[in-house]
Amino acid sequence: MLHLIIHTFEHSIIDTVKLIPFLLVVFVILEYIEHSMNNKTSAIIEKSGKVGPLIGGALGAFPQCGFSAMATNLFGSKIITMGTLVAVYLSTSDEMLPIMISQQSSISKVLTIVLLKAAFGIIVGFIVDLIFKPSPVNISNIESMCHDEHCNCKHRSPFVSALHHTIHIIVIIMLVTFALNFAIELIGEDTFASMVQSAGIFAPIVAGIIGLIPNCAASVIITQLYISGTITLGTTMAGLLASSGIGWVILFRVNKNLKENFKVMSIVYISAILCGILIDMLKITL
Repeated sequence: MLHLIIHTFEHSIIDTVKLIPFLLVVFVILEYIEHSMNNKTSAIIEKSGKVGPLIGGALGAFPQCGFSAMATNLFGSKIITMGTLVAVYLSTSDEMLPIMISQQSSISKVLTIVLLKAAFGIIVGFIVDLIFKPSPVNISNIESMCHDEHCNCKHRSPFVSALHHTIHIIVIIMLVTFALNFAIELIGEDTFASMVQSAGIFAPIVAGIIGLIPNCAASVIITQLYISGTITLGTTMAGLLASSGIGWVILFRVNKNLKENFKVMSIVYISAILCGILIDMLKITL
């Protein structure tokens, strides 16, 4: 048991440390916006928000869940729209891309899946922004974050305040990541794999649920099952589209609007399984 705890702790540290640069950068951006916010800055942010899903879907395609962490913090301060956040979550590749490359999957297959995820994320993102009209940028959203964490940002340099926020959220991420890694180690990845394998026509639904687990193990399990030929492309896409890494943990930490958080989660999950079911119905393979 002690060996398991040490092993889990080591992996949790590695997973968490990788996020520090992304979180620090985004908090510096937020601090800069707060200290220099004016009508011109607000207009630029609102204008860029119209193409946010396109940018979010493109950035999310990179094999690093740090982009979902960045986007989540920006959404929590209402700097980006819900559609942009959804686009990032759906397109995030997490561990899928490096695993497929390491298993010598064809470049064309890897790129096709990445592009499918990004394209689907962008489309759904724009639809979300059409349905749920983005609210105007308001500096009070950033100020409320500082107030909640008692960081005294107005009397500190932007970098020092950003470092304060980063350390604060990294501690929470570390604790949650350790708990999830420990639980997955105890239950076993084989158990999750067998759940998907035995789900039959409901496999995309089950894969989507596993994908929602805020841990890289979700995308690892789904990807390995696909590479081994155990699950279909549709089931794979459902799991990978729903897999947004640690983003869910940060979302519920930085955004106090629980109704909005569950709305984002529902949109990501439902759109992911619908995409997976459609792909299987059309019998698309790679």
